[in-house]
Amino acid sequence: MASKRFIVGFLTSLLLATAALGQTAYKPHFKGDPAHSNAEASALGYMRTVIDAQKVFKKRHTKYATTLPMLINTGSFTRRMAKTDRGDYTVAFKGSPTHYSIELTPKAFDADHRAFFVEENGVIKVENDKPATSASPTLRPEE
Repeated sequence: MASKRFIVGFLTSLLLATAALGQTAYKPHFKGDPAHSNAEASALGYMRTVIDAQKVFKKRHTKYATTLPMLINTGSFTRRMAKTDRGDYTVAFKGSPTHYSIELTPKAFDADHRAFFVEENGVIKVENDKPATSASPTLRPEE
């Protein structure tokens, strides 16, 4: 009898541990949200913040910021956002007075971590299994 209780207890613990490790399905944050996970939603939000900050910067200075630290306190861009380690993603920023691009590459590719790329035109590109570039497919809203 004790061994049955042990087995039932062990299996219950195993099920609870498995459930705790399993991810819950991503709930879109808005209609058409193209993200597949909270990590992607954060990465895309970061990109949109940089895009908006660059628009404000260009309006004020007639050129784009050439580094992320130049964007600090522009729009919603904060000092912390100038760091290129974004948790599950790494940021690569390239800038000149007339052009900029941002690459967000996941530290590990999987269904919940795709790569993203954007230039000053604001069109976000995506790749499932490699870094995204200007030639990558355009990220489309979910229907």
